[in-house]
Amino acid sequence: MPDIELTIRPLAESDLSEWLRLRQMLWDESGEDDQKDEMLEIIDDLESQFVAVADIGGGRLVGFLEASIRSHVEDCNTDNVGYLEGWFVEDEYRQHGIGSGLVAQAEAWASNLGCTEMASDAEVDNLISLQAHQKLGYTETSRLVHLRKELS
Repeated sequence: MPDIELTIRPLAESDLSEWLRLRQMLWDESGEDDQKDEMLEIIDDLESQFVAVADIGGGRLVGFLEASIRSHVEDCNTDNVGYLEGWFVEDEYRQHGIGSGLVAQAEAWASNLGCTEMASDAEVDNLISLQAHQKLGYTETSRLVHLRKELS
């Protein structure tokens, strides 16, 4: 990673196009209109939603994290749990503490709102995400496989 000045901070209005670009990299199966709708829902509910970004200047973001407050989370002991909804850092900027900085911002936000637990999830086969979570102190509580049958 080149020598850069990085700032991890809450989302600003000027970040919307970069946030969309990064969201499309993380959730590439969702169309742009769906992404924009979700972004508007988050922005409209900043009391229970939070977005942190990794800013390298010049209007360029290299990572983001979306968090929320959920009233109930499986395997948690309290109500109103902070939840890591989405977390992404561009490949070339990984392994430099950016992801942990984003998570720290979200944890501080949730703690300031009275949460005593933070939770997240990862796809069963996403070992990179699972390892990143574990490196930050998150422990696996359970695994779930979704099943489907088409009825004729």
